[in-house]
Amino acid sequence: MVKIEDYPLSRVPQDKRVSFLSVAIIHLGMLTALDQFMLGAVLGHRMSLEDAFIAITAGSLIFAVATLGLGFAGMHEGVSGSLLARWCGFGRIGSVFVGLVIALCLLGWFGIQNAIFARSLNFALQGKLGFILSATITGACLTILVAFGFRALRFTARIAVPMFIMLVAFISFTTLSGINTAEIITRQPAGEPLALSDGITLVVGGVILASLVTPDLTRYSRNKKQVFNITLLTIIVSQYIVNGLAILIAKTLGTADVVTMMAQTAGGIGLLVVVFSTLRVNDINLYSSSLGITNAVEGIFGKKLKYSTTTLFIGTVGTLLSVLGILERFADFLSLMGVVIPPIISVMMVDYYILRNHRAVLNHSRESGGLPESTPVIGWLAIISCAVGSIAGVMITAGVPTFNSLAIAGTLYYLLSKLK
Repeated sequence: MVKIEDYPLSRVPQDKRVSFLSVAIIHLGMLTALDQFMLGAVLGHRMSLEDAFIAITAGSLIFAVATLGLGFAGMHEGVSGSLLARWCGFGRIGSVFVGLVIALCLLGWFGIQNAIFARSLNFALQGKLGFILSATITGACLTILVAFGFRALRFTARIAVPMFIMLVAFISFTTLSGINTAEIITRQPAGEPLALSDGITLVVGGVILASLVTPDLTRYSRNKKQVFNITLLTIIVSQYIVNGLAILIAKTLGTADVVTMMAQTAGGIGLLVVVFSTLRVNDINLYSSSLGITNAVEGIFGKKLKYSTTTLFIGTVGTLLSVLGILERFADFLSLMGVVIPPIISVMMVDYYILRNHRAVLNHSRESGGLPESTPVIGWLAIISCAVGSIAGVMITAGVPTFNSLAIAGTLYYLLSKLK
């Protein structure tokens, strides 16, 4: 069985590698959830059907390249993504910054998911609590549970995914049966129109964090064929099935509000599944974010923060984001993810596959089953390139923002490395 927390600072031995299915189920579970359904609903509400599926296809191609690139490296080296970053341009301290970026992104996801949970609770109680009080209650409860080690919520992971898939199937059948297909195809966006380039960035923003952490899972894979099939399966199910159905449902119902969709078509059961899904995702988001920030502080300043105190603080910040309306900025959040994460992946791939700065020491240490004895302290060129790429993705209006950030960061890192 794959356990992400195993072998945190070492290679996964060949005799500990597992089957395709063992890794694929976990990788698929990261993107077969409420997040992707929300993304599809936004695309369906704000784009034409044709443009929405073009955005999915283009975004999936970028996701495939990033996921396969890092996935192959993780499988070959047998190490996690954050550990791999040490010898892919960032160095020991630079890799801590990568982990910190991931933790902050997860914090944003916590705020969004908690807002959905709160909206579901408020909807079920017919608005008696109000959104702000509901968000405060749900955020506080989940934060306390995670902070003090009550891992009973783990059981939701086993039932949330099957329940969610069954609910999507039920809603799809109920909503889409008997509709005029031609009318849906030609129906104009009900919400504020979204440009194709921005739609592509949203798609990438919704999945790119999974690309960055793919080595955490593929280090357990036995060969490249397994990694390729895992990536292909994830794209088909998460993008073209879950995302695609959400696009059609959003167009049919004329809304991007997931809570409204579930309540209208499945009533209380639909809201219950939303609650289970948000519990499942936010349990992991808060745990991983707290762990990442704790490790980052220790790596940079040498001070070890108390996990429970850190979790309470981060949970409070995440709950505050919910109250302040981060859910209303869901598209903006995905856009930010779509220009911040790709540069990190681009730099790592350029360093590993093109410059090959540390491939010799990695190859030598792999023969003995250990890690390189020497580790760069900090890769300033990688950090500078990522910063420039992210800023360019935000500032440059021509082209596709996510591709701009990825291409500029990788190119700049290559040129700076050659000049050095």
